[in-house]
Amino acid sequence: MEVKTGPLLSTINYPADLKQYNEQDLEQICQELRQYIIDVVSVNGGHFGASLGVVELTVALHYALNTPYDKLVWDVGHQAYGHKILTGRRSQFHTNRILNGISGFPKISESEYDTFGVGHSSTSISAALGMAVASHYKGEKDRQHVAVIGDGAMTAGLAFEGLNHAGIENSNLLVVLNDNCMSIDPNVGALKEYLTSITTSKSYNRFRDDVSNVLTKLSELGPNAHKYVKKIEKSIKGTLLKQSNMFEALNFRYFGPVDGHDVKRLASIIKDLKDIPGPKLLHCVTVKGKGFALAEKDQTKWHAPGLFDKITGEIKKSVPDKPQPPKYQDVFGHTLVELAEANAKIVGITPAMPSGSSMNIMMKAMPERAFDVGIAEQHAVTFSAGLATQGLVPFCNIYSSFMQRAYDQVIHDVAIQNLNVVFCLDRAGLAGADGATHHGAYDLAYMRCIPNMVIASPMNEEELRNLMFTAQQENIGPFTIRYPRGNGVMPDWKRPFKTLEIGKGRKIADGEDVAMLSIGHIGNFAVDACKELNSEGIHPAHYDLRFVKPLDATMLHEVFNRYKNIITIEDGCLQGGMGSAIIEFMADHNYQANVVRLGIPDEFIEHGEQPELWAICGYDTNAIISAVKKLAVSRTTKTMAS
Repeated sequence: MEVKTGPLLSTINYPADLKQYNEQDLEQICQELRQYIIDVVSVNGGHFGASLGVVELTVALHYALNTPYDKLVWDVGHQAYGHKILTGRRSQFHTNRILNGISGFPKISESEYDTFGVGHSSTSISAALGMAVASHYKGEKDRQHVAVIGDGAMTAGLAFEGLNHAGIENSNLLVVLNDNCMSIDPNVGALKEYLTSITTSKSYNRFRDDVSNVLTKLSELGPNAHKYVKKIEKSIKGTLLKQSNMFEALNFRYFGPVDGHDVKRLASIIKDLKDIPGPKLLHCVTVKGKGFALAEKDQTKWHAPGLFDKITGEIKKSVPDKPQPPKYQDVFGHTLVELAEANAKIVGITPAMPSGSSMNIMMKAMPERAFDVGIAEQHAVTFSAGLATQGLVPFCNIYSSFMQRAYDQVIHDVAIQNLNVVFCLDRAGLAGADGATHHGAYDLAYMRCIPNMVIASPMNEEELRNLMFTAQQENIGPFTIRYPRGNGVMPDWKRPFKTLEIGKGRKIADGEDVAMLSIGHIGNFAVDACKELNSEGIHPAHYDLRFVKPLDATMLHEVFNRYKNIITIEDGCLQGGMGSAIIEFMADHNYQANVVRLGIPDEFIEHGEQPELWAICGYDTNAIISAVKKLAVSRTTKTMAS
């Protein structure tokens, strides 16, 4: 379906084209840009509300700045669709997040206007500061450096580290704080309350413009007046807010709050700020989902709604004709409440992903026992460790790729102290359309090398429940459970709990010639492969490891004593993953076998639908069948006893 472009937007292929229009035209350009995003995303899917909320800011930035010479760094990138459309990618925008199409996030290799690759939050200030310091070093005094960061992303420690450093550098840096009280879910914490106090302070907002005019006149008194002007300005702001301005305490010039949907004023302010030296912060108040009423009303639901009818707002979902397996994340959420009802020691922790991880189920049922700590994975882990020292059992739910940000805390604060923190890693394996920044490719490898750590992955919903039940037993120690994005395989999943023996796998099918060893949900691919292979007289054995650490030594001795051809199958990186663990076991026990490893190769996998990526990486059902056929012998018997 071809999406029509508005008359002004159709003439804008790059920011230079935007500058042919006067400020009076910017409002219409914003209207056309917003409508174009709505039209394309409604039929192709993708992130939605975040980009609608910064349409005016995006247009103002590219209008006032000289991009790409001036460096514009977007944080996370959910909000960068308008930026992509204005920077040479309008004709490709329909391929957004589709295999071989443009990325859903800014990406250096995609465009010179994408100055920094992003996907995880809170990196923009540090990156832009690095660019600003480099420009200062090279003598590029006229180059601007702008970081656009949301108030949700500002809750992460890295953002504060960047602010802290920027305050002592005499660099040409502007931080634009996009304040909409949202990340994916509503923001939490003291920073949110602080920003709210600024935006709702009637006295501060009433006098702000008058104070600004007075101070401008005072600054004309002479060269020494500037430092007195700054002192007076800080004093007035602090008095009106009844507290000191946090950003100015970090040596930033603070401007705002301003209406983030007044494009003409924004463009004028950004032009003025280019002439002010040193670190500056512009506080813009916006509405996530602006211009689409339903997205404004329910901002979490419309963060990434999928396909929808842009007229009625109906989100298009297929209606199955029979019961479907649930999402793994929902099994986690409901099971956690069930366990917590029976065990008063259990608490839940998530870093700003209550909906995405289904921790919101516990937050609704037991609000005093479930904690959203903001976009702060490091804090989430160490906070969990503190809870564990006092006898509680924290279930710390973090996306696999986001856990990478808290690796030191896992080792230093949890594993060394052997604390019973249960890490539930959602989105393990290839996550799909979000691409390389979101694939949970590395957790098996990076967790496997940590002493005291138990690492497990369920093949289905029942196993996830039983692993969670096992992990909350007394004195288990650090325990990692990883599971993928998407649905499981059991419509009838809610079954009685069973304690699983740690380090014990299971044989799913006996066989000949070849033994397949799988971990996690993709073991179901091997089951499907066995059915096809059996019909052709090929009978591989299949073992579900269930635990990567500790390994089931008894089962592996059986495998290596019986089979000389072994295929390992994992939804994780081949370097250091489950297959590597099997080869290490083989070497440590002086076995000899032909081991073929299927998994994510040593490269960054781009975006696409999960089945497409499984096939590309060579471990979907067809790839498993092909690997077995290269090693097995076809026989006339049709089945093997399980």
